[in-house]
Amino acid sequence: MGTFRYMIRDTWRLLSRHSGLSFLTIVTSVAVFFLVGASILFVLNTRYLVETVEGDLTIQAYVQNSEEALETVARKAISYDSVSSVKVVTAKEALERLKARLGKLAEAVALLEENPLPPSVEVQVKKASFATVIARELITMPEVEEVVYAGDIAERLQKISRFVSRLSMVVLVVSLASAALVLFNTIRIGVYARKDEISKMLLVGASRSFVIFPYVLQGVLLGTLGAALSVLLLWFSYGMALTTLERSLPFLRLLTDRLIVLRVGAVLVLAGLSVGWICSWLAASRFVRRASRSM
Repeated sequence: MGTFRYMIRDTWRLLSRHSGLSFLTIVTSVAVFFLVGASILFVLNTRYLVETVEGDLTIQAYVQNSEEALETVARKAISYDSVSSVKVVTAKEALERLKARLGKLAEAVALLEENPLPPSVEVQVKKASFATVIARELITMPEVEEVVYAGDIAERLQKISRFVSRLSMVVLVVSLASAALVLFNTIRIGVYARKDEISKMLLVGASRSFVIFPYVLQGVLLGTLGAALSVLLLWFSYGMALTTLERSLPFLRLLTDRLIVLRVGAVLVLAGLSVGWICSWLAASRFVRRASRSM
């Protein structure tokens, strides 16, 4: 019990002796983990937006004006695993849709002697990447006269999804490497500042773990505290961002449940604890190992 108390007291002494450096490390950790958390939230919202748009992506296959042709195309479309839903739209239903869109101008449609709109089959795909393939398959059918779909949007969604995934990985690696470097140098400075004291402790029989533990605890505290403060900052900033975007871009679909910030925050705190422990252990054990060899 006395040994543990000494280690805790020694850890506090390390933090207070290098208070300026510890404060700078915490500020840097907050900035780094905030950047990591913001990038994760950006990726999650982008993927949610892409999935939402993909869910609304519809392929319109205009077919010959016969029930048999409609049923044939509908059966063919629903047989694909990449298709989420298929809906048959008759010529009459298409005309009713047109009237609803025209509103007050719908009276002009009544002047037409016959319905000019062809029947169609609406096909929704699970992912944007499947749209082009399904459209090409449908256009080869003799019952299909024309296929209309947002091919450019589908291709752009694929590119956006790939780009965001790669960018998030780069940001994650660079940010964590920066946090690890800062914590490693902070602990290393503290070790070198007490190198004579550490050498004396080893000479009188102190174990390596006894010497290293205060530095490891220091790194864990700095990393965890920096990550926790970044989560707090992320919570308020994400709420402000949602409010601003909802006012300026109400049509934009985002993850409005702020509990997602807490889930990301749990990952950040765990990452801060792990990075702090690993970096401080490497920095302290490296010096202690050298000091033991020179004795």
